[in-house]
Amino acid sequence: MELNRSNMKKIMLLIAFAVLLLVAVQRIEMVVDIVDFVIGVLSPFLAGGALAFILNLPMRFLEKLIFGRLIRKKGKRPGFVRPLSLLLTVLLVILVILVLMLVIIPQLATTIMGLGSTISNFFLRAVRWGEETFANNPQIIEWLQELSLDWRQIDWQGILNAAMDFLKNGATNVLTSAISAVSTVVSGIFSAFIALVFSCYVLLQKEKLGLQSRKIVYALLPRKWAGKTVEVFSLCFRIFSNFIAGQCTEALILGSMFFVAMSIFRMPYALLISCLICVMALIPIVGAFIGCFVGAFLILMVSPTQALIFVIMFLVLQQVEGNLIYPHVVGNSVGLPALWVLMAVTVGGSLMGIVGMMIFIPLTSVMYTLFRGFVYHRLRERNIKIE
Repeated sequence: MELNRSNMKKIMLLIAFAVLLLVAVQRIEMVVDIVDFVIGVLSPFLAGGALAFILNLPMRFLEKLIFGRLIRKKGKRPGFVRPLSLLLTVLLVILVILVLMLVIIPQLATTIMGLGSTISNFFLRAVRWGEETFANNPQIIEWLQELSLDWRQIDWQGILNAAMDFLKNGATNVLTSAISAVSTVVSGIFSAFIALVFSCYVLLQKEKLGLQSRKIVYALLPRKWAGKTVEVFSLCFRIFSNFIAGQCTEALILGSMFFVAMSIFRMPYALLISCLICVMALIPIVGAFIGCFVGAFLILMVSPTQALIFVIMFLVLQQVEGNLIYPHVVGNSVGLPALWVLMAVTVGGSLMGIVGMMIFIPLTSVMYTLFRGFVYHRLRERNIKIE
């Protein structure tokens, strides 16, 4: 009798699920609207959770570095350690952001404002080089002279200044005339504040929240499935944490290598390009090449020879980074073969852009690890050994 009741309960649940699924498919637009509304309401908390996950890495490092001996001596963590570690982490992140802004934005603005004259000078030097190279060909010389005359008549710096003035005036008009923009900014600031407060709460109570989450999982799921669920979430946390830490470390090392090498060869924009490559290297595989393209273009406007040296230097440092640094710093942290890394970057970039590239590598690593464990388990059950 008890078995029949259990079966009836399962059948009723399946019927209810089928009915809900049928209604959801028929009212798919309403379901999408509801999901969008729920995500919009929860977006500050989702952003806060993501921020807490990222800030947890430096906070944990500072906690072990500064207070590790005190914790081992007392046998437990004193109450002031966690808030102080969190405060130092937030101050460190703000300091890094300010330094990057003070380094990149002024140099970038100066570079853009002087880019017109730089391009003009580069073009005139290229024309003079062409005249010297093709001195025996009067047709090419005549064409180069006409091209140079037309180019001299263009006020590139004036065009750039006019474009900058247009953008400034346009942005000012939009901000002053659109009331909705003000409400959007206020709403964004409020959401960012809520996300920051929520992330701080999560970090201060992370052990307690983790314990409560495990209790909920074991209370709602059968014991076997609860254990597997906790194991999968632990694996996800470990791989994502290692990936973020490894990616940041690799980007910092690569940027430092470029700054030292460019300083040795006395290349222009050494600090700007190094910071740009460091930031862009956070994007797996393709990020550093984007920084190389921008850096080569800026150096090319000053000296084509140094631009060629920069490209060669980039290829050399990229080989060092790809064969020595990345496999040990990032590759070991996710345990994913290069083929699957390339597939994860391609699929993630197609679906979600840059964010997808960064998410899909650890996500693919989690699925790869779980599937590999399942395959090895099945092989052991069947007593099959494949070398």
